[in-house]
Amino acid sequence: MTALQQLHTHLAEISDLNRISSIIGWDQQTYMPPGGSAARAEQSATLQKISHEMFSADETGRWLDAAAKEINGHDPDSDEARLISITRRDYEKARKVPAALVAEIARVTGQAIGIWTEARAASDWKPFSPYLGRIVELERRWAEAVGYTDRVYDALLDKYEPEMKTAQVQAVFDAIKPGLIELVKAIAAKGQAVSDEVLHREYDEQKQWNFGLEVIKRYGFDFTRGRQDRSVHPFTTSFSINDVRITTRFDQNFLSPALFGTLHETGHALYEQGFSQTLERTPLADGASLGMHESQSRMWENLVGRSLPFWKFFFPALIQFFPEQLADQTAESFYRAANKVSPSFIRVEADEVTYGLHIMLRFEMENDLLEGRVKPDDVPEAWNAKMRDFLGITPPTIKDGALQDVHWASGLIGYFPTYQLGNLISLQLWDKLNSAIPDLASQIERGEFAALLDWLRLNVHQHGRKFTSNELLHRITGEGLNPAPYFKYLKAKYSGIYGL
Repeated sequence: MTALQQLHTHLAEISDLNRISSIIGWDQQTYMPPGGSAARAEQSATLQKISHEMFSADETGRWLDAAAKEINGHDPDSDEARLISITRRDYEKARKVPAALVAEIARVTGQAIGIWTEARAASDWKPFSPYLGRIVELERRWAEAVGYTDRVYDALLDKYEPEMKTAQVQAVFDAIKPGLIELVKAIAAKGQAVSDEVLHREYDEQKQWNFGLEVIKRYGFDFTRGRQDRSVHPFTTSFSINDVRITTRFDQNFLSPALFGTLHETGHALYEQGFSQTLERTPLADGASLGMHESQSRMWENLVGRSLPFWKFFFPALIQFFPEQLADQTAESFYRAANKVSPSFIRVEADEVTYGLHIMLRFEMENDLLEGRVKPDDVPEAWNAKMRDFLGITPPTIKDGALQDVHWASGLIGYFPTYQLGNLISLQLWDKLNSAIPDLASQIERGEFAALLDWLRLNVHQHGRKFTSNELLHRITGEGLNPAPYFKYLKAKYSGIYGL
């Protein structure tokens, strides 16, 4: 075999191990009995240790060097050239991290997820606090191993948003925070101009499930290459380009969590199902960044799923599922209810305007934990203080506050900023989409999503991880991250709903 073929074979075997690790992680959060947590943590630690050792081995570097010589002169944007450059970046970072640390992170987070699940159900912070302390310590050790130039958070953020620094995120958040707070105040001044009472009526869970499936089938989610299940916290994972799983959760007295959670996770899944098949079993079969990934989930959840054209098409179907609950509603009134702006406790249920403030809170909390300003035992109090500062409300329980997200239990410190970066990116892409498809709103109103999905597949999805998020943005929009389209959208939409 050529060196490039040898490299492909080696990376494919590592990919298989990582996908198997994802399978047992998916099972842990969906079907695994609680008693299996300890054994599952050890299984995950073993798999990730072996994968890390294989990837960081000397032979990986030799094959990378030899393959680079073989393709010398190729288009630098070809699959082969990008595979080598991006794998080399991952390889050089992996070489700095001891396999024992990788295994310990997998072991502790594997245990922590089960503890978090129980603690959340009981709304009791104490059982989870020592695990968070251990995770923060391990993530700090990981950051020290790979290195950083300014703040420890830089190394962790780079896992999810390559080449972005904490200072850049802080600058973006500082730029948009005043405008968000001003918009929230302007809307609050309108009092109860919009009611979402209709969302809090009683909705049968199976009917919620069935309606959600009807929507995402029209979106283009391929059920021959994916499925949906239930979990405590919604997530998307994939074991192949041709096996992508989403999950959702239900509240019989609140329609939004399952409905918009399903649309959100489907946005992630459409991205994963859209990678070029040539990238299968390579490090390129992933999103450009989690910010780009979140741009897809937020686009399908909000820019499509919370739009008036969407509800003009889907409301008649929804009312067939729930004729009694929706007898007093129209597509327009339901659209307004689905877009009510009000400070709320739960991030995944937050409206588009206040959502960014939830992310900024978590960004600050993670930096405070890593830099020692807040201790794990003090997180609930610090969290509530920030909730009052950012949103003017105090969570009634820990479940509604610091225990609501699974991310810390999973070791995903540095992930949260990508949600808001995704909001910004989604609107930059949306502007280009509407220029390319001038009748996009009319197509959505007819329940037609093929042109939208085709554009995303061509411009975003097929490339997988070949380009960084910044490179992809420049290729599509001609510029880097720009919050202007985001603010333009929010002001236009909510001025119309609230008469600002």
